[in-house]
Amino acid sequence: MLTQDVTKELEAVMEQLQREGKEPTVALVKARMKTPVPMPALITVIKSWKSANHVPKVEVTAPLSKEKDRLTALENTVATLTARIEELEAKLGEK
Repeated sequence: MLTQDVTKELEAVMEQLQREGKEPTVALVKARMKTPVPMPALITVIKSWKSANHVPKVEVTAPLSKEKDRLTALENTVATLTARIEELEAKLGEK
């Protein structure tokens, strides 16, 4: 499983909130993140930030590329259509 390090993005969000004078909350941090981060990880990050102004390393599962999903769907479609063609050819051969 591929992972993606979002520590830098979290640090940037926390620093931005600090510059704006806002207290970091799960809702504020989650809303500003480009990458989805699980709630338990956000809670840990916020606790760490409030106590030591430090963001621990956070890695999340990397999303599958849309091209990979598209390719898989196309391969499945080709396999299904090939099976149907072979079935039809077999029926024609019987006649």
